[in-house]
Amino acid sequence: MIKKILTLVKKIMIGILSVVGVITLVGVTFINVSPQFGAGASETSLQRIRKSPNFLNGAFKNQQETVVSSDFKWKTIPQFFTNGNNKTPSKELPTKKLSKSYFNNKPSQPRITWFGHSAAFVEMENLNIFIDPMLGDVPAPHPMLGSKRFQKELPIAIDSLPKIDVILISHDHYDHLDYGSIVKLKDNVDQFYVPLGIKAHLISWGVEATKITEFDWWENINYKGVEFVSTPARHFSGRGITNRNSTLWCSWVLKSENSNIFFSGDSGYGKHFKEIGEKYGPFDFAMVECGQYNEQWSQIHMMPEETIQASVDVKAKLMMPIHWGSFKLALHSWDDPIKRATKKATDLHVKIATPKVGEAIILNDENFPNNKWWVNN
Repeated sequence: MIKKILTLVKKIMIGILSVVGVITLVGVTFINVSPQFGAGASETSLQRIRKSPNFLNGAFKNQQETVVSSDFKWKTIPQFFTNGNNKTPSKELPTKKLSKSYFNNKPSQPRITWFGHSAAFVEMENLNIFIDPMLGDVPAPHPMLGSKRFQKELPIAIDSLPKIDVILISHDHYDHLDYGSIVKLKDNVDQFYVPLGIKAHLISWGVEATKITEFDWWENINYKGVEFVSTPARHFSGRGITNRNSTLWCSWVLKSENSNIFFSGDSGYGKHFKEIGEKYGPFDFAMVECGQYNEQWSQIHMMPEETIQASVDVKAKLMMPIHWGSFKLALHSWDDPIKRATKKATDLHVKIATPKVGEAIILNDENFPNNKWWVNN
């Protein structure tokens, strides 16, 4: 009897190990053959990466001690696979559709058009600048591994976009650096400005190496009258299982003789915001991360109240919450970020713009969008 039980247990264990083995093999194969995962840095790039003061013991580090998962709770895992508690909108969100001629009518002041989440099309000093152009349906390496975009359509089709002078990337996570979007955009772009290590991803996707410039924190370049500065953020990076923090993450300053704009990228709250404000502020406009937060990863994503404080720290005259309103990447209700951010903005007397996806903000125009369009959606 005991012998039969042991034989049965052995068969069960062999079965379990076989299944685990197959899953592991499929996963490894998927990672190795799928272009979405990008590529590792070349030896030439690695030599520069190793010299960075922000690269220690084989990985990039934040300015201050940061824990990616500070209070993880296993019981919350099932909640990520449901849409309950209003994590996704109950009906279609309003989107402003853009015609092809939209970009031909240039305003005299900088114009920022929100494409949802952290994607923003900035027009300033006759340059077209696209920041974190994640235009895909799912922020993941495969459609089955993530939830779909809240909006059924983009404000404008990718092939209807005008010539893009510069694409800025803040870091290599899937909701900011999207393989499909880059492949569709790359031949219509003059320059790619990216943090250290990301060049290899772009080259593997067919972007010409001569178009790509990598930046460490505080490095800058002047391109046709606009100074682009890679500034610190408090976050992490990685597109696969084994390459966490192998590439740098950053925020961006876009500064010209007439205008000054800040883009936070993804970031937990930290001392770097005041430092950026002291060095490059005040800013006419700041786009600051607000969404996909949780107490379990509170050091790498800000709570909405911290978002507003960060805009104060960088000395922004007008701010816009980003990183919300398009994807479900956390456990809060889809509209919690904007509700809390607008409340805190009122408390701190901060001017806040709240455009719909596809809606523009024209700087130095007091008629910026600030309607509460998310109510009843």
